[in-house]
Amino acid sequence: MSTNSSDQNPNVAIIGSGPGGYVAAIRLAQLGKTVAVVERDKIGGVCLNVGCIPSKALITASKLVKNARNASKMGIDATVRVDNSRLQEWKQSVVAKLTGGVSQLLKSYKVRVIHGTAKFLGPNKISIEGTDQLELSFDQAIIATGSSPIEIPSAKFDGKSVISSTEALSLTIPPKRLLIVGGGVIGLEIGMAYANLFGSELTIVELLDQLLPGVDLELVNIVSRSLQRMNAKIYLKSKVKSANPISNGARVIFETSDGKEASVDVDNVLVSVGRKPNSSAIGLESTGVVIDQRGFVKVDRQMRTNLPNIYAIGDVVGGPLLAHKASREGIVAAEVISGLNSSFDNVAMPSAIFTDPEIAIVGMPPAEISSKGIAARTGKFPFVANGRALASLESEGFTKIMAEKDSGLVLGVGIVGQEASDLISEATLAIEMGATLEDIALTIHPHPTLPETMMEAAENALGKAIHITNKPVS
Repeated sequence: MSTNSSDQNPNVAIIGSGPGGYVAAIRLAQLGKTVAVVERDKIGGVCLNVGCIPSKALITASKLVKNARNASKMGIDATVRVDNSRLQEWKQSVVAKLTGGVSQLLKSYKVRVIHGTAKFLGPNKISIEGTDQLELSFDQAIIATGSSPIEIPSAKFDGKSVISSTEALSLTIPPKRLLIVGGGVIGLEIGMAYANLFGSELTIVELLDQLLPGVDLELVNIVSRSLQRMNAKIYLKSKVKSANPISNGARVIFETSDGKEASVDVDNVLVSVGRKPNSSAIGLESTGVVIDQRGFVKVDRQMRTNLPNIYAIGDVVGGPLLAHKASREGIVAAEVISGLNSSFDNVAMPSAIFTDPEIAIVGMPPAEISSKGIAARTGKFPFVANGRALASLESEGFTKIMAEKDSGLVLGVGIVGQEASDLISEATLAIEMGATLEDIALTIHPHPTLPETMMEAAENALGKAIHITNKPVS
């Protein structure tokens, strides 16, 4: 065991270098703290290495392939061939540039990066198992250990035929037949990307009664229709009973909604039923930090645990498991540690789903508005009435805005369609600033652009949209 010296002991130790951990480290360094980041795998965590970034790279490529194949509608005839090995190389080059950039930023701020597995020895000390073995003392610590895919007993991961999203993003042989266990965000994103890239036949088995559970069904229906055009087989209220390896794949047996048993042979089974917090093997029991029944670390709005010097951020604290949420929480924790009056008090938390077409949401969903008994008005504007969408051959979808009936205060926005992930930021700012329908409707949007759908949806809620017929406003 190496002996600690004063220059080895940082003010703040951060466990995990994902979008929460590395952002917290940089902000702490900006505020004059000495910082050490402990990472057991690769800098950037799941998001940069095997999550957000590589998946979006593949999804971008899949949309390019789809658009090229559809270009004959514009009079452009193209033959498309996808070289998966070169595609994977390009995807990894994108990952390498971003992770390399993060490493360089940490170095420029003199953040010490230690590769190894950290474990608390108490409220002020961690041990690190890696190439070398050492201990670090600290004044404050931030837990940013993220989350891992949930494994189910009926379909245990083998890394070959039964896989998680990590393996699904790096398949050397694209699946001709892919079964997805769980109709949530990650499974649908990856599945639809493979369908567009390679024509993969999709089978989706979802336990609940809709795809993308918890998302406004009116938005989800557009994606469901897109899946149907891909000839995807969708089984709702269904449950996988077993997934066993066979020659060159797996045989999956599942129970359908009518109680019957079905069997299908596929190349790969992607199990995507959610994620669990990485909190069980980091020695929290030696600190007294409180976790809930599901393993999420409990924190207050300043990201502080029940111990005044230990903070936690990102997936490990629960809530929506989103990279941008983790980054914001990292900034809050860093600023609180540095004595600033910071708090996670954001009103709006956007979410983007990179299916085909995309879905993006922010604020209250319709079900919540209804359950709270809020008198509201809704405006919608279809992409088919938007010139830019039509000219892009992406006219499916709509923008939907919900606001308080009397004040016009924007409560929630849902978008399904081309570039929804980019369009949602305007809605997020509107809700965060307390904007009204009039504020959006009176803001001049450039023409012809997709953001005009936000303006016209607000106008529609007010009964004065120009490019669609308005329903009378009560």
